[in-house]
This record gives sequence, C-alpha cells and structure tokens, in this order.
Amino acid sequence: MKPLTRRFKIFFNYCLGPILFIWLSFSIYRNVVNQPGWQESWVNIQRSFTGNEAWKPLVVILLMFFNWGIEAKKWQVLVRHIQPISFFTSFKAILSGLSVSLALNTPNGTGEYVGRVLYIEEGNRIRAVAITFVGSISQLIVTLFMGTIGLYVLDEYFRDADRITLPISLFWLDVLMYAALAGTIAFTTIYFKISWLIQLLERVPIVKKYAFFIQKLEEFRPPELLKVLLLSMGRYTIFVVQYLLLLQLFKVEIEASTSVWLITVMFLALAIVPTIALAELGVRGKLSMYIFGLFSINTLGILFTATTIWLINLVVPALAGSLFILGIKLFRNK
Repeated sequence: MKPLTRRFKIFFNYCLGPILFIWLSFSIYRNVVNQPGWQESWVNIQRSFTGNEAWKPLVVILLMFFNWGIEAKKWQVLVRHIQPISFFTSFKAILSGLSVSLALNTPNGTGEYVGRVLYIEEGNRIRAVAITFVGSISQLIVTLFMGTIGLYVLDEYFRDADRITLPISLFWLDVLMYAALAGTIAFTTIYFKISWLIQLLERVPIVKKYAFFIQKLEEFRPPELLKVLLLSMGRYTIFVVQYLLLLQLFKVEIEASTSVWLITVMFLALAIVPTIALAELGVRGKLSMYIFGLFSINTLGILFTATTIWLINLVVPALAGSLFILGIKLFRNK
C-alpha cells in the first residue's frame, strides 16, 4: 500500500500542477472571449496609453499590484494564527485563488478559498478557510458602510430624478439603504465579537464536534481585527480611485465627488447581487449603465470602464495565478 501512496503523492505534487495550469488557462481564455464587447475595450485600453492622459491607465495598473498586495498582507496577518507564511507566498495564494475562482465560475468569488488553501499545510487547510472568512467579513463591512453613505448622499438626487430613469422604486432604494445600514451594524458586531461568538457556537453539540476547525478564531483580538479592517478599507479606496480614473479616461463626464458615491453604490449592488465569474462582467456592465447612466449618456464609456476594471483587476491577476499553480505541491514531505 505504501508504494501506491507514494506514487499517488508524486502524481499530485509533480503532475497536477501543470494539468491545472493548462486547464485554468484555457478556462480563463474561454471566459474572456465569451464576454460581450471585450475586444473593443481591449482596443480602447491600448489607445489610452497615448496622449495626455496616458498616465491614468498606468496608474490603474500600478494600483492593481497595490490592491492584491494589500489583500496578500491581510491574508498573511490572518493565517499566521495557524501557519506563518511569507508575504510572497501569501501573494501567490491570492492570485492562485483568483485563477481558480475564474476558472470554476464560483458564486461571488468563493472559489478563491480553494486556490488559497493549496499553499497551507495539509492539516491546516480547512481551518484556513474559516480564517479567510474573517477577511471576507471585513471587506463586506467596508462595502456596506460606504454603500450606505453613498445611498444617503445621493438620496436627494434619486428623489428628484424622473421615475422612468430609476431602475428601482424609491421605496426599494430606502429599503436597500436601511438594510445596508443594518447589515453594517450586524456584521461589525459579529466581526469584533468573533471570539465570543465562537465560544458560544462551541456549546452547540453539532458544532462542538467540529470545533477544532474554528477554534483559532477565538484568538483574534480587537486591535488585530481593526488592522485587517483598515487594510480592507485601503483596498476599497484603491478600487474607487481606479474606477474614477477610468471614468475620466473614457470621457464619462460626471463630477468626481458624485462619481465617488455612485461607485460606492455600485459596489454595494455587486456585493448583494449573486454572480459567477463568467457572468460578472455582464452584471457589472448592466449595473454601471443603470447607476452611472443617471448622470451621463456616455454609455460606451461606462461599459469600457466596467470591462477594463474587470480585465485589469481580475483577468490579468488570474492569468498570473495560473502560472503559480505550476509550482504547487499538494502533499509535502514531513
């Protein structure tokens, strides 16, 4: 039985990586070419590197590295409770997670967890998923909080707008705003009381049986959780700046202050609407047209912005992540 086990490990360590790379690369390519209008957007991205505003796409690309660098730092901080890893390992895990998520078409990026935990030791992988949950909550808190403010700031405009131009009624906009506020309060409470919540859950018989996988969540203290939350806020700020620069680049003429709050509302909608990676660009495009279309008739510029953000922030890092998959070893020698 031992030789069979050894051959099994050799296959997964040295053959599975290349197989995954080929499959992920093909899946990502297929997903991209199935997206409507991506060719036109790519041509416009290339054209945008000439002229007086050529610095804007360069800044957007540079911010992409900062964006995923912050996420890598956040994950490094979180998983050190179960296994210390280097920043570079964390960065590879983040991009590999993106690659798996895009290839598998998982809802709202949940497939990222699969790619990330491949860089964690075998016995810690399920616990790493539980740890990653804390980081997801922190990002959701920021999205809900900023989206609530955005809805409040734009409320007067929505009420003055022609009802025909609004995608939903004023009643449901109010419901969305108060629901986002309630969600912000609820998730913030859960987030900063995570250790207390885990201790409470461990008293439930069915949860107690699997308590080993979530016990490390009890170790998180408010100062560390605040640090993770601030890192999430940093990522969110980068997203907003990227979107703002591309709206200006593609001549979507909306005041910068108004654009910022429209972006927060769009991110809130994206967090609420369930999507899979394959359909995400379509959802982004539709939401962008509904939200930014209230202030601008430049539909093409709005769609180019949504597509460019998708290509730069998701597809390019996912392709890089598929290369990192080549070096993954599922089983490590003890």
